Amino acid sequence: MKQGLQLRFSQNLALTPQLQQSIRLLQLSTQELNQELEAILQANPLLELDEKNADGSDAVDTFIPSSAAQETASPQEQTRTEETPVQENFADDYLEYSGNTRWEDSAGNDDDGDYNFQEAAPETLREHLLSQLKLLTLSERDQMLAMVLIDAINEDGYLEQPLEELVDMFEPQAEVDLLELQTALKHVQNLDPAGVGARNLSECLSLQLRAMPEQTAVVELSKNLVEHHLPLLASRDYGKLRKLLQCDDEALRQAQHLITQLNPRPGGEFGSISSDHYIQHEIIVKKIKGVWIASLNDEVVPKLRINQIYADILKRNRDSSNQYLMSQMQEAKWMIKNIQQRFSTILRVSQAIVDRQRNFFEHGEVAMRPLVLREIADELGLHESTVSRVTTRKYMLTPRGVYELKYFFGSHVATESGGACSATAIRALIKQMIAEENPKKPLSDNQITDVLSKQGIVVARRTIAKYRESLQLPAASQRKAL
Repeated sequence: MKQGLQLRFSQNLALTPQLQQSIRLLQLSTQELNQELEAILQANPLLELDEKNADGSDAVDTFIPSSAAQETASPQEQTRTEETPVQENFADDYLEYSGNTRWEDSAGNDDDGDYNFQEAAPETLREHLLSQLKLLTLSERDQMLAMVLIDAINEDGYLEQPLEELVDMFEPQAEVDLLELQTALKHVQNLDPAGVGARNLSECLSLQLRAMPEQTAVVELSKNLVEHHLPLLASRDYGKLRKLLQCDDEALRQAQHLITQLNPRPGGEFGSISSDHYIQHEIIVKKIKGVWIASLNDEVVPKLRINQIYADILKRNRDSSNQYLMSQMQEAKWMIKNIQQRFSTILRVSQAIVDRQRNFFEHGEVAMRPLVLREIADELGLHESTVSRVTTRKYMLTPRGVYELKYFFGSHVATESGGACSATAIRALIKQMIAEENPKKPLSDNQITDVLSKQGIVVARRTIAKYRESLQLPAASQRKAL
């Protein structure tokens, strides 16, 4: 085979570091962005947060959101800007409270008793049970067995591990038998909250009923229900329950009402190791002079600027010895520009969504129109992947609540007139019909299909069932009431 050289031209897409950073920042949530900025601010001395009001600063080096501050500011913020400044000699006569939670006098001397103001951590279920256990007059051995059981209780308050397995965990010389552990479990089940230490839902509800006063109406009937006929009650087989319990409709209705007031997760009210999910909205939607307008939430937009001291050093000395500062300066400018582009893109996409879904803001979910990512991408000249990144984990505060931007996108269902109806609107109609139905004769999926068909919305029965299940609404047989 003869060897030779050939020259070929081809085009390749190369992602520059600036573009890679822009894409990364766009897909981060607000909390993740703040964490990213903290690391960058510590690593780059030329970049800093402008914690003061931006008055007369360079627009290239500082990013100030373009939304009208007066329109989006809260009443508290507007009031704060009009307050009279505090007198500077106030600290001369009184003790000052410093930012590091210590009391200091005007001379700067620390007070002997330092006190840190910290929010108390929520009490866990284990701590709550152990504090009660210490007050019981039990032997040291019974206390030890009860502590072992408490350690085996999960966050919901249930003892999932069988007692037989717990017995096997003890050393042979401890001579712990099953009867002894059952006795210790009785002590634990008498602690607060009622129902704790149960091994299943039936026992949990039964323990709560036993803790009620004896004169409580239909409490015995309720005990019989939860201990022996809970599956029948869950399936709402009232005819069979009446025969087994030999009671009338009124007594069965009262027992059912009493059982629904019980707590199936007695440990759920106590603190957990996992932290709550925190949501911060980037966009605020308001109706201004009859038009729905999206604006940035200025509280989540970081105000970045170039450190002026280092900037002056670079202006005076531009030799090779300052290559490090020059590279840091370039990265700082990239970061400021990419942050500005991130929030600008979020605002553009949000306004486009608001323009298309204005009927939702006026009338609610039933007026939601079908919308796909391509519509917004084509209008704004963006790629679908960019719109997808913008709408993921970014939130919008509206008069109807806080919604993720992705919430406003959904598939469509054909109508008889040739138009399209949003899946979100159909879910809202299903939810509304079920809420208004006769509980003695709940609507089946076929009946809901017929009702929507009369309104010109063509939907298959299996689609109705899928939407109903996504709303966590049970089937008609399980919604039937006495």
